[in-house]
This record gives sequence, structure tokens and C-alpha cells, in this order.
Amino acid sequence: MQNAKDSFYVALRTRLVTINPQRTILLRGAVRPGILVEDAEAPFAQLPDDVFVLRWLGLGVDVDLDSTMATEECDIIYQTCGTQSYGGLDRGRALSEMDEELMAMIQPFYTPKLNFTNQPPATMLTQVFWDEPGFGAIVIQRDRLARTAKVQVYSYQEQGE
Repeated sequence: MQNAKDSFYVALRTRLVTINPQRTILLRGAVRPGILVEDAEAPFAQLPDDVFVLRWLGLGVDVDLDSTMATEECDIIYQTCGTQSYGGLDRGRALSEMDEELMAMIQPFYTPKLNFTNQPPATMLTQVFWDEPGFGAIVIQRDRLARTAKVQVYSYQEQGE
């Protein structure tokens, strides 16, 4: 499932750069697109604001098909305090903007599966596909507004995975 998870992340990251190139994060001295995989980074005391964080959860497998299909749930967590120039009073608008960006990033609901252990990444035989996101309620944490969107990601297992 690692190839599918990597492919999903890279697809969203690439789409985010097109949708909103200003959404970035400074991480370990490098400016990167404003999306990251939680388990591939050093632990955070507090998740960063104005960034999409992918958190991988439970894994499932269906072996009753011609090819084994794996699925993993992905929480996409994001939060904002708004902007300093508006004293944070625009945090609702900022969260709505991130909602719209996520909907744009997630479509279309598929991407080629790549193997990132090779350089350049090798295209595999199948695709990674996913459901529409399920948006959770807004969570208020003092001056922050946060939301989690759940996405079920699917991939057929290929030889050697």
C-alpha cells in the first residue's frame, strides 16, 4: 500500500501547486507545497496552520477479487487562525478557501500508481483511486478553526508489493 499512499500524496501535492502556489510551508529550511504526510515528518507539538496534513489510519484488504485490493483511510487535517492583517477575523473565510482547495485537489478521483523507490519514479500497471471526501464539522480551538476530511484510498496490489 506504500506505493498507493505515496502516489496519492504526490498527486495532491502536484495539484495544490497548480491550484494555489502560495500555499507553502517552511520545513527544515526548505519551502515546500503546503501539504505533508504526518508519519513522514518529525512529530509536531501542534499541527501547522494553513497546511494540509495527511494522516493514514486503518488498512483493509479484499482478497475475494481477481486481484487483491487494499484500502486505507486517510484523514486530511487542516486548520487556520486567519491572517494577521485582519486580526484573525477572516479565519472562517480562510477555512472555506482551504475547503475549496481540497475539493479541487481531490478531483479527479484517481492517479497513476508510481514506485518512488526508483529514480525517476516508475509507473506501475494499476491506478490509485479514492472516494469523495467526507468533511467533518468545524472544530474551534481558541483562535483556530480546524476541519478533518476523510478519504478512502484504494489500490490493487501488484506483483512484488
